[in-house]
Amino acid sequence: MMPDVPSDEECLRGTRHWPHAPPHRLSESGVYFLTARAREKAHLFATAGRRDWFEQLLFDTFAERGWKLEAWAVLSNHYHVVAHSPPGGAETLRAVVQKLHSLATKRLNTEDGTPGRTRLWQNYRETHLTYPQSYLARLNYVHQNPRHHGLVPLASQWKWCSAAAFKREATQAWVKTIASFPFDEIAAEDGE
Repeated sequence: MMPDVPSDEECLRGTRHWPHAPPHRLSESGVYFLTARAREKAHLFATAGRRDWFEQLLFDTFAERGWKLEAWAVLSNHYHVVAHSPPGGAETLRAVVQKLHSLATKRLNTEDGTPGRTRLWQNYRETHLTYPQSYLARLNYVHQNPRHHGLVPLASQWKWCSAAAFKREATQAWVKTIASFPFDEIAAEDGE
């Protein structure tokens, strides 16, 4: 039997919303959009080797807790994910992100010779996707993020993104459907 989930109002009692730290309300299983940016937009993953390593760490860390990635994009200073939570396990997202960021920080500090550097990441933001249009627009946004940033003419050419796998594995009709969903509002919301 599932325990009663507190309402948003109950969750907020006694808490504050700081502008630099979005609230994380992970009480429901489902599909989530996650975005995280390096502090001060630092280019932590400026090399192909670092993007290779971080992308694999992303896959492993999410899979370890039973999350299924549907879309992802790793760029030099931020990343995006659309992922399905394990049944009854959306609250594990906080631990997944903390571990991902902690492991990345430790390795980057070792590589950069900066063992005292502790804050490499800004706070991440997740969105529980409950409307089909929102879900489809975010899939398109994540797939198209490298092209949106001018890194490649076609998003499927960016090695550290799900666009090529999606294009290869989905039907042409589904690829076309996803591509038809605009993401201008999402990009503005993300500050891009």
